[in-house]
Amino acid sequence: MHLTLLKCKLHRACVTHSELDYEGSCAIDADLMARAGLREYEQIQIYDVSNGERFTTYAIRAEAGSRVISVNGAAAHKARPGDRVIICAYAAMEETEAARFEPTLVYLDEHNRVQRIGHHIPAQAA
Repeated sequence: MHLTLLKCKLHRACVTHSELDYEGSCAIDADLMARAGLREYEQIQIYDVSNGERFTTYAIRAEAGSRVISVNGAAAHKARPGDRVIICAYAAMEETEAARFEPTLVYLDEHNRVQRIGHHIPAQAA
């Protein structure tokens, strides 16, 4: 059986650009992509913490070190500069691989600087 698990995420990234007339996708600082393990053209889910929108697109590279998170094309209607978003990618794997897999969780500040990197989310307390 195949399971779909969280592969990686950029947690609470800050949208820096929103470009309606761009070809599409989400441009992400190449350094942030590398830290998370995101590949160019990989499908991503974006969850906008600021407005509740959730949508699917794909990642493209922005200049390394730029801290750019640019939501482009039709998705520009769903996120605006200053919005805080969670950008996730998922992977399908067999149960045996899933049992030992750990996602890469990159936590960002309001300037898209890496605050920490983790590999598990603590259990939610009651």
